[in-house]
Amino acid sequence: MRRFAGLLLAASLLLPAAAGAETVLHRGNGAEPETLDPHMTTGLPEAMIFYDLYEGLVARDARGQAQPGLAERWTVSEDGLTVTFHLRSGGKWSDGSPVTAQDVVFSFRRLVDPANGGRNSNYLWPLVNAKEITEGKVKDLAQLGVRAVDARTVEFRLKEPTPYFVPLLSYPMLVPLKEANVTALGRDFAKPGKLVSSGAYMLAEAVLQGHVKLVRNPHYRDAAKVRIDAVYFHPTENQETELKRYRSGELHATYTLPPTQIPWARANLAGDLRVGPRLGTYYYAPNFTREPWKSNRNLRLALSMALDREVIAEKIAQGGEVASYSYVPPGVTGYTPQLPDWAAWPKEKRLAEAKRLLAAAGYPEGKGLTVDLLFNTAENHRKVAIAMASMWKQGLGVDTILTNQEWKVFLETRRAKTFRDLSRNGYVGAYDDPNVFLEFLRSDVGPENPSGYADPAYDELLRRAALERDPDRRRALLAEAERKVLAEQAVIPVYTYATARLVNPRVKGWVDNPLDVHPTRFLSIE
Repeated sequence: MRRFAGLLLAASLLLPAAAGAETVLHRGNGAEPETLDPHMTTGLPEAMIFYDLYEGLVARDARGQAQPGLAERWTVSEDGLTVTFHLRSGGKWSDGSPVTAQDVVFSFRRLVDPANGGRNSNYLWPLVNAKEITEGKVKDLAQLGVRAVDARTVEFRLKEPTPYFVPLLSYPMLVPLKEANVTALGRDFAKPGKLVSSGAYMLAEAVLQGHVKLVRNPHYRDAAKVRIDAVYFHPTENQETELKRYRSGELHATYTLPPTQIPWARANLAGDLRVGPRLGTYYYAPNFTREPWKSNRNLRLALSMALDREVIAEKIAQGGEVASYSYVPPGVTGYTPQLPDWAAWPKEKRLAEAKRLLAAAGYPEGKGLTVDLLFNTAENHRKVAIAMASMWKQGLGVDTILTNQEWKVFLETRRAKTFRDLSRNGYVGAYDDPNVFLEFLRSDVGPENPSGYADPAYDELLRRAALERDPDRRRALLAEAERKVLAEQAVIPVYTYATARLVNPRVKGWVDNPLDVHPTRFLSIE
């Protein structure tokens, strides 16, 4: 019966829709979403759903560029310290009630309130008192630099001019929520039948390890232009399984593609294959809250220098990824990613220096050292970890343990810093500015700091950059901060992300872009 049902689903994807029939899109989405509460998660699988379910004051278009969302326009004061957003006239929640400035104020207070345990408060630290509230130094949420001027006008007050503040608000984890709904239901507000949303779609179903189903929101501001009636997000952590589902017609688009299958896809599904650069870095983070990682810089450098990133990017990832020695990826407007001096050395020289550093670290020829690599369950992460382990064993004599965890458990382990040695990380920029990467290594961002790295001199560079009005001097300060990170190998970059997936040619409106943003409202099925 399950096979028969699968054939029926495949047939529904491949046959033309009858006049008046519901148009349904099926998308692969990697891991099971941690939560559908946007303020409480940071993952990409969740973000893909949130682009359909919610809308921020600022939204993103089909190319991933910032555009008006819940707000129809905004103004920035001459001194850069006040940003005023004007909500759209007639803007509504999915239950038909009006979106108000007070909803916005409530939501941003919720984002920084430490009692909520939110994951994204650090993004809002440019706001007056946001950091102080998050750290518990200011108890009164009304002291946050956001207020409702009237029912449709929201004013934000910044501690210093923040040129990226407006595009930052297109990040899908910073969306407003309906105050009355969240207040009445608490955490249950994000469940099917209860969630009130603002995007082009509403939540219909959330089946654990099954799918998340969204349906058209009739109250959405551009509902008449939305051409897909329902969209299913299917979590499939096994990439080979996802590929099989695509080939059988169960999916219109995959979340990714097994690296080993990319050459096959180029030869057999060239019209379906979508490969492009992505504004993100794949890296491993040493646990700076534990020894020997906290104190032993030579150890961190040795392991990093012994990696053959070109082999990992070209032979293991195989999806257009580019070997990376920088933390900030290429593609950030007006910024040149920084590189350690040894990035230009021949591989033989790098490996010889890595051996010397490892001995100086107290582990000559790898003796006495076993490194535990933590990664979330996915075949591509396993293959990268295996390649890293092989390089360390062959080049340095270091033994490695591979530890994988299911997505939700992995996130909690990483945030709590309970992993033993190194954890896999990847970050795709929430906005187009080097600060979006560098700020996560500040000592005061808490669990979201990937390694627990803490350096007052680094924090001071970012503080000075935030205050700097001259763009050239600001970039110079950020570049100096990145060089410090790389000198310490506070993170170990591996490659710059690329996207590699399959998209059915019948899906129209899919625009490849560095942020990998593809809201369903811009798509149609031929």
